[in-house]
Amino acid sequence: MGQGREPRRAQAYDEELGAAVARAQEGDEAAFARAYRIVQPGLLGYLRGIVGDDAEDVASDAWLEIARDLGRFKGDGAGFRGWTATIARHRALDHLRRQKVRPRSAGLDADVLELAGPHSTHDQALEALSTERALELVRSLPRDQAEAVLLRVVVGLDGPSAARVLGKRPGAVRTAAHRGLKRLATLINGPGVTNDDPRTLGEST
Repeated sequence: MGQGREPRRAQAYDEELGAAVARAQEGDEAAFARAYRIVQPGLLGYLRGIVGDDAEDVASDAWLEIARDLGRFKGDGAGFRGWTATIARHRALDHLRRQKVRPRSAGLDADVLELAGPHSTHDQALEALSTERALELVRSLPRDQAEAVLLRVVVGLDGPSAARVLGKRPGAVRTAAHRGLKRLATLINGPGVTNDDPRTLGEST
């Protein structure tokens, strides 16, 4: 997952998604349903990484807002993916606040670190992220790393788009994604390895 490389699955659907969104903005309900079917799996995976079992309820709230504000959206398929992720993230953070689990902000020092080229361990981590077990592992990461990985890999955003969703600089998101994938690779490939400093999404460093 090098710099500027958008995950293939999301990229393949973005042209179709953009067309569906344009038709939905003209009142085509079937087109909105198609946009929903394209975006929802990744969005739900992202939310599961943040709020766990409450993901479907949060996603429902997010889609109500998406449908309400659809006419205000301007952009292509990739832009719509980022826009919906931003809305979903706001609803997820609202949900966490209501539960008195207020996440702390993450401060990254090495925000200019570039991602290294693809490694086999990283590729294995990426392939495993579609499973429920992998989402549980993602939830064990510090929040900044978890969100960066989820947005890049599960939602399918490129680096700048993920940075806009998180309100961070692209370099900070690349750093967080790199660290998160490295840690996931260790967890996935080393079942005997234990995490000496377990943190949840609400306890990032």
